[in-house]
Amino acid sequence: MKSVTIKEVILHHINVSLIAPFTTSFGTMQHKDVCLVEVIDESGLSGWGETVTSDEPYYNEETTFTTVYMLKEFLIPRVIHKEIKHAEDVHDMLQFVRRNNIAKAAIETAIWDVFAKKNGQSIAELLGGRKHEIEVGKSIGIQKDPATLVEKVRVYVEEGFRKIKVKIKPGADIDYIAAVREVFPDIPLMADANSAYTLADINHLKQLDRFQLMMIEQPLAHDDIIDHATLQKELQTPICLDESIHTLEDARKAIELGSCKIINIKIGRVGGLTESKRIHDLCEANQIPVWCGGMLETGVGRAHNIQLTTLANFTIPGDTAPSSHYWEEDIVTPEITMNHGIISVPSGTGIGYEIDKEKLARVLLRTEKVTSSDSSHPIPS
Repeated sequence: MKSVTIKEVILHHINVSLIAPFTTSFGTMQHKDVCLVEVIDESGLSGWGETVTSDEPYYNEETTFTTVYMLKEFLIPRVIHKEIKHAEDVHDMLQFVRRNNIAKAAIETAIWDVFAKKNGQSIAELLGGRKHEIEVGKSIGIQKDPATLVEKVRVYVEEGFRKIKVKIKPGADIDYIAAVREVFPDIPLMADANSAYTLADINHLKQLDRFQLMMIEQPLAHDDIIDHATLQKELQTPICLDESIHTLEDARKAIELGSCKIINIKIGRVGGLTESKRIHDLCEANQIPVWCGGMLETGVGRAHNIQLTTLANFTIPGDTAPSSHYWEEDIVTPEITMNHGIISVPSGTGIGYEIDKEKLARVLLRTEKVTSSDSSHPIPS
């Protein structure tokens, strides 16, 4: 393998508009500030990652502002001008910083991209992925009433999505799922609670069992593993953990405790592709299926999701829907599209897509260049 040395990092601050408001138990999003991370190696090759954050620390503790700060002050100085023999080494290079996984993933995935390009491979090939096509599901935000939700589901079923995920919260749950199941008794259907419930809601959540859902995602607290084990014993519906899983160790503990039967792997949440692969492998060894969740990514993040999902144990359709379902205009070319619920894995090197510089310019707020390893904070050796 050819090593890479990062000589420059460019932070592209952009603001992108969703085609429609997206509502979860956290709140509603219409616009998103994103920082795209471009790493440039000594030969002039570029690799791209992104901060899959929002302006508010509602999904986890990070925001776009804090990720940029961590990148500039701590993470970029750790990797710039260093010889990187393999992209998977970046994960350990950044472990001196606690958490801040989305910030870590932004620079780590960008280096995976440039390293793969340098070696004439796709990220999927480097990871050991074998799929040439991936199945796609659709995530639907909380709607104003059950009838509106049913019509949304109808549209996406007709488009061919292989799984429908419905966001729920107290007051917008049982009746909503029941309405969908009455019209669509056989579709692959799941509910995502985004930590909106507690153990006091066990009897309420048990009502979901009659709908034969694929899973209920993260019903309890964002940092909980123990209470989910208690809840899973009471439910027939499989629990899928999302926000609770930040590391390989979290996944190991959740599996050993019986806290879930499925795990959602999000590259940003777990700190990059290396940890994503490790969690995938652990789950595969323990017969725990995984799928790739979405963080309202631009085409850069979606491209990384596609590459990761080529691994064998991603047996459940993920949330990497086509760009046109979320953004008025995406920044990669070709546009990420699907055919009857299938996305073809691109054959190019790295992430397999190129950055459309004209489209990027239209959403660009500013750029910052980092060329030095200097930092106002001491970097541990």
